[in-house]
Amino acid sequence: MGVRIVKQYEQGVLFRFGRLRGSRPPGMRVIIPFVDVLHRVSLRIVTKPIQSQGIITRDNVSVDVSAVAYYRVDDAVKSVIAIENVESAIDQIAQTTLRKVVGQHTLDETLSETDRINVDIREILDVTTVEWGVQVTLVELKDIQLPESMKRAMARQAEAEREKRAKIINAEGESLAAAALGDASDTMMAHPLALQLRNLQSLVEIGVDKNTTVVFPAPLMSTIGELGSFLAREAAAATPQKPPTTPVPAPRLVPITALDKDVPVNGGPIVTVP
Repeated sequence: MGVRIVKQYEQGVLFRFGRLRGSRPPGMRVIIPFVDVLHRVSLRIVTKPIQSQGIITRDNVSVDVSAVAYYRVDDAVKSVIAIENVESAIDQIAQTTLRKVVGQHTLDETLSETDRINVDIREILDVTTVEWGVQVTLVELKDIQLPESMKRAMARQAEAEREKRAKIINAEGESLAAAALGDASDTMMAHPLALQLRNLQSLVEIGVDKNTTVVFPAPLMSTIGELGSFLAREAAAATPQKPPTTPVPAPRLVPITALDKDVPVNGGPIVTVP
């Protein structure tokens, strides 16, 4: 009855006739039966779930928020003398602090700025629990439950936001494509054959799919005609040509009385018709 074992993660607080005699480190401790009372206090970190709280945010939206708190006892003497039940006190003060801090934020801030809310809750708990010899090491929001109507409204908002971003991206793509097409048209104006080569490339791409119908653009048909004319001219130029011959004028028959015998007609001989 006079021996007490204080574990490594504990610290003993000794009372003699109800008066504090100080703390005792881990190990085997001898006390006086019926005179001394040794309270053993755990110094390990304790995980304390904070049950779900119905909270109304600053923009009048009802949400259910649950969290979890981590705390440890720094001063065993204060944790025994200053407060009756440390665990129950931490539970109650964590619930009220959670309701107070979340109620000061809007729904969007509660959903997007959880880190800042966690820090605010921990700072308030540290100020309150420092007199109890307890240090709150971490507070995290665990779950946020929204009403079904609010979930549907947020889903519609997210969908509209996605559509807006898609339209903006599509418009930016059209703008870039128009600028690229303008540059391509300038290049084709400087080099007319570039357009024809592009048409031929389109025909090659169509032929890959083995389509039965092929549509020829009008510029391509005119190009094919010009190409045929060019090939015909080249063939004609490559064929040797015969030297031209001078035609001999045919003799002209005129009355003998109308012409002088010594003057030829059209450079040819005079034929006398009796």
